Amino acid sequence: MSTLAAPYRFSDQFFAGARACIPVVISVAAYGVVWGVLARGAGLSLIEVVLMSGLVFAGSAQFVALDLWTATPSSLPIGPLILAALIVNLRYLLLTATLRPLFRPDQQWKGALMMGIVSDETWAMTVGEMAKGRGTIGFLLGGGVLAYCCWMATTVIGHTLGSAIDDPSKYGLDFAFTATFLALLLGMWKGKGDLVPWLVAALAAMVSARLIEGSWYILIGGIVGSLAGAVAERLRKNAD
Repeated sequence: MSTLAAPYRFSDQFFAGARACIPVVISVAAYGVVWGVLARGAGLSLIEVVLMSGLVFAGSAQFVALDLWTATPSSLPIGPLILAALIVNLRYLLLTATLRPLFRPDQQWKGALMMGIVSDETWAMTVGEMAKGRGTIGFLLGGGVLAYCCWMATTVIGHTLGSAIDDPSKYGLDFAFTATFLALLLGMWKGKGDLVPWLVAALAAMVSARLIEGSWYILIGGIVGSLAGAVAERLRKNAD
């Protein structure tokens, strides 16, 4: 059942979503500045920062891209970059599917296009509104647009500030990549059952980092961990 039947004006819901997103934008801003600084240190130009932030709009995937990025275009690992972004962002297939009730059957293509500005934070806020019977397209769009504009602006600011920071590690900014995924892990924790795929993924990444040159350990750890999670889930269902 669509929630569009609720008698709310689009403009009111748009600004309500933007207002609800303001606390989130503060953390997005800090996150974006750090990414911009690290992007400049990795050799990305300002136009490359604008294009990546504008077209990808996924902080975790963009941090992964920086870890794989090389200063020489001819040696840029295009395949691993695409696969890494795909693995990191697969969760959005499940997250955005829960937003389908917001759109009428004749609006599904419109909904699919709007999913490009959905982030973990705006998704959580919109789902919370839907649970109260107040979720609307306008609310989702208001929060998404504000978060998107903030991300674009702060990554550019970070790239500009990066010219004054010769060594990001001196200020602990190089830890942002690790902190990003620690935060993601804590957010995805559902119980002790998650330990097995996480440990398997960590072990596979460490072993492959020792045996294979480059950043393939990111892909190998993600794929092996995902397979371990699927097997563990199947075993739990069979046991039930």
